[in-house]
Amino acid sequence: MLIIPIKDGENIDRALKRYKRKFDKTGVVRQLRSRQAFIKPSVTRRAQIQKAAYIQGLRDSLES
Repeated sequence: MLIIPIKDGENIDRALKRYKRKFDKTGVVRQLRSRQAFIKPSVTRRAQIQKAAYIQGLRDSLES
């Protein structure tokens, strides 16, 4: 459970913005979406390797 202490005279919009930021950092929505379907560990690893290769290719192209 997220607790957002509201200071005296603080705007409710600012407190709501702090709540949303804290909620995003916890990663609850991302975790729920990833758990909707099972993904095999080998498929996850393959995606990570492909992403790393893509990023490395971008960095190599910037250097040369």
